[in-house]
Amino acid sequence: MLLRGILATAALLSCALLSAHLLSPPTGTMDDVDSDGFSSFMFAAAPFSLGNPAAAAALTLHPPATPQESITAGDPLRYRQPIRAKSGDTLTGLLVEAGVDRSDAVAAADALREVFDPRRIRPGHEVSLMFERAFGDDRPGDFLGFTMAPDFAREVEVARTENGGFTATEIEKALTRGPARATGTIDNSLFVDGERAGVPVPVLLEIIRAFSWDVDFQRDILPGDTFEVMWQRTWNDAGLAVHEGVVLYAKLTLSGTPHAIYRFQTTNGDVAYFDQKGQGARKALLRTPIDGAKLSSRFGKRTHPILGYTKMHKGVDFAAPPGTPIYAAGDGRIEMAGRNGAYGNYIRIRHHSDYSTAYAHLSRFATIARSGNRVRQGQVIGYVGTTGRSTGPHLHYEILRAGLHTNPLSVKMPAGERLAGKQLERFLAVRADVDRTFAKLVDSKAIATAD
Repeated sequence: MLLRGILATAALLSCALLSAHLLSPPTGTMDDVDSDGFSSFMFAAAPFSLGNPAAAAALTLHPPATPQESITAGDPLRYRQPIRAKSGDTLTGLLVEAGVDRSDAVAAADALREVFDPRRIRPGHEVSLMFERAFGDDRPGDFLGFTMAPDFAREVEVARTENGGFTATEIEKALTRGPARATGTIDNSLFVDGERAGVPVPVLLEIIRAFSWDVDFQRDILPGDTFEVMWQRTWNDAGLAVHEGVVLYAKLTLSGTPHAIYRFQTTNGDVAYFDQKGQGARKALLRTPIDGAKLSSRFGKRTHPILGYTKMHKGVDFAAPPGTPIYAAGDGRIEMAGRNGAYGNYIRIRHHSDYSTAYAHLSRFATIARSGNRVRQGQVIGYVGTTGRSTGPHLHYEILRAGLHTNPLSVKMPAGERLAGKQLERFLAVRADVDRTFAKLVDSKAIATAD
């Protein structure tokens, strides 16, 4: 029993000594500073010093063994303060709101213009401010500059100079670029199942645009169809994906029939998608010049919903919310833009071949929609409405060939560019290289799961 008492007393003394040691602040010199200006001591005592300045000042009442080498109240301390831009913010306003003197804020923003236009700062942009203040002081202190990343590939730094001004520096980030791939089966939609397979949303949108001339994504895709995609991805030096680039290859297998496209740059510098034989995926006209709409009425004879008798429906109708953008189906010149009887607000475009397209019941016209103006495929020309003889908001879309109405859903669209000669040889070599690269890769979602 006596031995147990002695051991217990020794243990209590040891705990008391250890507690006293932990309550004394660690020592360190201001030479122990990392690249961001933080001292190693500050990281060790972060909950006291950064989170509670008053508590940090109180700790200095317990002097360390070598006070001449320690941080005490009044010593300079550098720290970072992140701020994030909101809608309507300006860089100068953000700095002033964070405690920066207005003259310094203006001078720092002017310095930034040398490498990046401050007006291009968008909501969500993060700016990391650097201040220096006395240790134990809760005021912002002296403004030393800031850093921010305008995009995934670079960072800019604005720092105070010896004469009190500011200078800006652009820093290129260490990045690695390479291909990534994903495959999957469509049970719901390409968008939903593509995301589940690890395909980024921007990549999915590019695939949909690239196939939109030949594939009706509302009616052509059935459960059990499959997809393959390879795109360009960028990683930072920590191995994290920081940017999703262009689609290099994609294939949809619909009802057992494969449809593949390859990205290829022609000798004149144009970049486009081509099928396995070198035929351009881009056609002269779009079948559906509107996004996210529902086919509400087909081409052909029907009982008119307002007139009540059978009448030829010379186009197709796409139901969509009012204000939904309507795109020019192809390159061409606007022949008419204005009110047109039962059509309501109406646009007709003459294209390069013997094709014309018409768009009716618009709520309003885009600025470009004026008779005689040239438009490019995919350019917004107007917005969905219900003007004229209409029972609800929708786009009435017509295709005319040699002046005769034809079914937009079944007409054989004018072909796009077809590669030949040396161009075709180069394309076939690129296609073979893409196929080999795709076969060697592992699906991106499988990599993410393994990590």
